[in-house]
Amino acid sequence: MTSATAPSLASLATPPLDPKHEQRTAHDTPLFSGLPGDIGVSFEFFPPKSEKMEAKLWEAVQELAPLGPDFVSVTYGAGGSTRERTHNTVARIISEAHIPAAAHLTCVDASRAETQKIAEQYWEAGVRHIVALRGDAGEPGAPFVAHPEGYASAAELVAGLKEVADFEISVAAYPETHPDADCPQSDLDNLKRKIDAGATRAISQFFFSHETFFDFREKAAAAGIAAPVVPGILPVTNVAQARKFAGQCGAVIPEWMDGLFDGLDERPAARQLVAATVAAELCRRLYAGGVRQFHFYTLNRADLAYAICHMLGRRPQEQAQ
Repeated sequence: MTSATAPSLASLATPPLDPKHEQRTAHDTPLFSGLPGDIGVSFEFFPPKSEKMEAKLWEAVQELAPLGPDFVSVTYGAGGSTRERTHNTVARIISEAHIPAAAHLTCVDASRAETQKIAEQYWEAGVRHIVALRGDAGEPGAPFVAHPEGYASAAELVAGLKEVADFEISVAAYPETHPDADCPQSDLDNLKRKIDAGATRAISQFFFSHETFFDFREKAAAAGIAAPVVPGILPVTNVAQARKFAGQCGAVIPEWMDGLFDGLDERPAARQLVAATVAAELCRRLYAGGVRQFHFYTLNRADLAYAICHMLGRRPQEQAQ
């Protein structure tokens, strides 16, 4: 093939647009028009490490509270200081914001007796919902090693919590398979063990393709998992940070996201707009597939989660009445 007839690199990289398809798309009903707001939402926060971070967290809680979340959850790590911050944050949300709050609890670095004592303290503080996780060792890539007298898995933790009190329990699901799992089927088998042990629902790790979630939900149902699987949504403003998170949990960051955020490092407002658009479109596609419950990983920021809920028709509850 001579250079005169060879296609350009640009034509190879970008297929020509179909004008009729583009015209039909432009005239379709807008994605977010007329949604009735018939969704349930929940939000995840992490415990603050300073007074400044605590103030930021509380601002986020107060901004999202009018949306009437089913619950908010507060993450948890190994170590006494983190446990105390989680407990204090959850207790404050319940007593001051009057929102149902779920505390995270893991198997890491604690005996069964210690874990059950923590659960008893949560119950006494008014906590009725726990997100039960196996947890990670702390160092990236380090394998999980169970405490000699502790729970060896999330399924064991769920069963142990049910012995303490009649907690509502959420567990984790991994649409793209947990990094420690031998294969997708063994990961599904592990999820079923957690549900069979007494978990109420599964909350998925974040993902960026609606097909990924729907495929996982079908496989979970085929595996005999009847409990609801709620999609976890991570609005991304920092692709490098999201890539770090993804590496820890087995999620895939699609290449097209790099292109969308390219050149926006010094433009935070533009990054926010792109992040909200991408996450809202994902949620809209999930909604079209029948999803009516969404769990947002807020990173202690309210603006993106609030905007997405608004686009999905969720309004402050006093306005919706």
